[in-house]
Amino acid sequence: MLLFCLDSDCGFALALAAALDETLARHEDRRFEDGEHKLRPLVDPRGDDVYVVSSLHGGLQDSPHDKLCRLLLFLATLREHGAARVTAVVPYLAYARKDRQTKPLDPVTLRYVAQLFEAMGTDQMIVLEAHNVAAFQNAFRCPTQHLEAHRAFDALVPELAGEGPLAVASPDPGGVKRALLWRESLEARLVRPVHFAMVDKRRSLGLVTSSRLVAGDVDGATVLLLDDLIASGETMLGAAAALRHAGARKVVALAAHGLFVGAAATVLAEPGIDTVVVTDSVPAFRLPPGGTAASKLRVVSAAPLFAQAIRESHTAWLR
Repeated sequence: MLLFCLDSDCGFALALAAALDETLARHEDRRFEDGEHKLRPLVDPRGDDVYVVSSLHGGLQDSPHDKLCRLLLFLATLREHGAARVTAVVPYLAYARKDRQTKPLDPVTLRYVAQLFEAMGTDQMIVLEAHNVAAFQNAFRCPTQHLEAHRAFDALVPELAGEGPLAVASPDPGGVKRALLWRESLEARLVRPVHFAMVDKRRSLGLVTSSRLVAGDVDGATVLLLDDLIASGETMLGAAAALRHAGARKVVALAAHGLFVGAAATVLAEPGIDTVVVTDSVPAFRLPPGGTAASKLRVVSAAPLFAQAIRESHTAWLR
């Protein structure tokens, strides 16, 4: 097995390598003065099972487009030089949110991105919490593994929930299935009742509107408000306000990916949300250290989930 990391911040990949008892393979990433890159492995990949880690969020230096292009070119280079199998390990997949047409002449960008990966000879994709798992699986013709972020949050739940009533909620209708699956899993794991709720939300032309309509019983409960990502935080804050109005005692906002763009630091500092929990799929570099939002933040590692998926995949490949 060979494991490469293309991220400038390799914290996640180092944790993954440690969990797999592997070391990161060396590669050259040469940046030219006009912004072009040349990437090449410094270890011969011929005949090997190769995994390339790259989280496609916008960073301090590179945009999602830059990262996507570099990842695609590196995957193609590995295939060019004889890698037996090439897997893209993508903790955060850019463009996964645009998975269907909602307006005339809309793109289906997720499908186009899938076609780019397939054109580069990618054998497998491993992704954490895509926006819509069905759309993600249907977009790719190569094998995919979709990892559910709630498995990384399970260990925190007893501490977050306490002994009182507990509920899992979705901040919008689109995330109902994700929240329901976690509710069922938690109820079996904790051997106690776990309620379910959904908050109404509408989005059109980039404008989010939310109401105080909550379907489900949250009165007096600690509510685990689960979504795939937190961008500006407005969706989570609106949902938290609705849940509080419906009687929730405490609201914990949990998401696989903490993008924390725009006014997120201000929005998440509002008292409606008690705690924010995300994975390390995206470094929380946009939240100012020492601020109120940062003080509410808990980060759990998704590396063990990826390590298990890679270990099982590699073992099956060796058979």
